[in-house]
Amino acid sequence: MKLLKLVPDHTNIGFVKLRHWAFALTALLTVLAVGTTAYRGLNLGVDFVGGLMIEARFPQAVETDRVRSTIAALDVGESSLQQFGDPNTVQIRLPLPEQGGAGAANAIVEKTRNAMTAQFPGVTFSRYDTVSGKVSGELIQNGVLAVLLAVIGIAVFSWFRYEWQFGVSTFVAIMHDLLMTLGFFAVTQLEFDLNIVAAVLTIVGYSINDKMVIDDRIRENMRKYRKMDMKALIDLSVNETLPRTVMTSVTIMLALGALLFFGGHVLRGFTAAMMLGIVVGTYSSVYVSSSLLITLGLSPQVSERKAAKTNIADRAERTGPRDDGARP
Repeated sequence: MKLLKLVPDHTNIGFVKLRHWAFALTALLTVLAVGTTAYRGLNLGVDFVGGLMIEARFPQAVETDRVRSTIAALDVGESSLQQFGDPNTVQIRLPLPEQGGAGAANAIVEKTRNAMTAQFPGVTFSRYDTVSGKVSGELIQNGVLAVLLAVIGIAVFSWFRYEWQFGVSTFVAIMHDLLMTLGFFAVTQLEFDLNIVAAVLTIVGYSINDKMVIDDRIRENMRKYRKMDMKALIDLSVNETLPRTVMTSVTIMLALGALLFFGGHVLRGFTAAMMLGIVVGTYSSVYVSSSLLITLGLSPQVSERKAAKTNIADRAERTGPRDDGARP
């Protein structure tokens, strides 16, 4: 059986020569992502803002103004409506009652259901969630803290594992991937909830996995080709790992494509975030973080000096027994 090869053998693509264009494109996209997020904001789900969220599905497309006027007549607080997934589904957000706890929230859901059924025969409530303001505040803090600690921890590990240049390039690449994801959700206004935080952490994991494979190959080639020009060495390393990178990305995209089309609208935001993360993570690993090592001054001589120090230390231990202080 013939093996499937998405990347031909002995591929020699000059990634490094495009690094200035890649840096400019990355900077432009980052500014746009940050600006869009600051201007439009994120469509935070009930997990983060607190309140009552009802998802209503109608037998046909419905005008949101009619739904809004129906809910306004119930006197259950100011509502926020958004069509979700398709024109037949509307997401309704309501404030939680100040008193009465879960019982009062359930009463509002039942009151809304009765009014909607009378006004729109055939409507169904596919799900509803309630989150208090205190819990949502803790979720925001813990979510942001989890993402920041993951990014910093990975960058520090990369610093100690290789050279400081690898740590900096890793931090830049991951932050680029995170900002692109936030910008995507600001543009599309897809709901940003705890599922998306899980997707963001998964994107961080995928991005760092892809980058570590390339960094390991760069370090191996730095020891193997100590006189090679750094630009040629990085191109060689990226091209050697390209078949693995492409095959991994394609297989994951196939699985995510199935989730996007058959997983339903509940998983659509999570799946979209993951697919975007695969694309930007692969781009940042190949075009940004690797080429950034040249700008930061990494050279094979650095690895050579470090290896020489290690060899000297090893030989020093083998020249005689250690003095453990047992003898007088």
